[in-house]
Amino acid sequence: MKWKKLGKIFDPTKHVWKENFMGYAQSPQAIVFDDFVRIYFSIRNQDNIGTFISHIQFVDFNKNLKTIINISNHEVVRPGNLGCFDEHGIFPINVLRYNDIILGYTNGWSRRISVSVETAIGIVISKDLGFTFERLGDGPILSATTNEPFLVGDPFVKVIDGIFHMWYIFGIGWKKHSDSAQPDRIYKISHAISYNGIEWNKEEGKQIINDKLNEDECQALPTVIYFKNKYHMFFCYRSAFDFRKNKDNAYRLGYAYSNDIKNWTRDDSQVGIDVSKDGWDSDMLCYPHVFELNRKIYLLYNGNEFGKYGFGLAVLEM
Repeated sequence: MKWKKLGKIFDPTKHVWKENFMGYAQSPQAIVFDDFVRIYFSIRNQDNIGTFISHIQFVDFNKNLKTIINISNHEVVRPGNLGCFDEHGIFPINVLRYNDIILGYTNGWSRRISVSVETAIGIVISKDLGFTFERLGDGPILSATTNEPFLVGDPFVKVIDGIFHMWYIFGIGWKKHSDSAQPDRIYKISHAISYNGIEWNKEEGKQIINDKLNEDECQALPTVIYFKNKYHMFFCYRSAFDFRKNKDNAYRLGYAYSNDIKNWTRDDSQVGIDVSKDGWDSDMLCYPHVFELNRKIYLLYNGNEFGKYGFGLAVLEM
């Protein structure tokens, strides 16, 4: 595969949605309408104690993906209630058109004491074409279990032959790089199925994508598309430690393929895209999302500093 980069298409620093807005347009996720393409993403602002809170916003492009025609200036998904799994933000949201509604699968964040965060997966529903979403309830639909005792998150959902398939990440533990360092989380990609999109059967701790770096490799944000008689997964991966400032340990995009949805072969040599020599995506590539539009396959992704400066677009050269 080979991707042709089309450049950064959205810069959050040119827009302000909330008081104490800190930038970022993380994890762009597209849904295609008849006349436009809506791309959801997470912004950050600071609360009254100086910590980050993630909120969902969107930008609408015309179908050439070059011209912005609308930007949200409202609360797309309300913040989680006090003490709930998503009290401290949502990042990311994966959107799915299903019958006459749009489903959103959310990764909710809540802060902890001994480690920095806990995450779980929730569901929200839109009946106004994705302009706003409402929760089915205040609790998650997937969270930590006996065999997945740590964080669960980063959902990506597709309906295949009437069955909901979710690829998600689960934590395998927290580790310290040194005695003075804060613990960092380690997570892998797994799979779950559902017959109604709400009640899910996870594969409970089964890692479906092999490690490339080492056993502490972190794998995040899977996205799956079907073409040429195969399922293709793109995701991002990084070292567990020293990844924020060291570009050699930062996120890169990985690739795997499957003939049967369940068994995946990793082959990063075929991913077809890497960091640029300079510019906004020269240190890092992360949070990919693939989608089809006008018989072409596109890739949305974030660059340096985990999407602080926006997201870019690439098209697959078939």
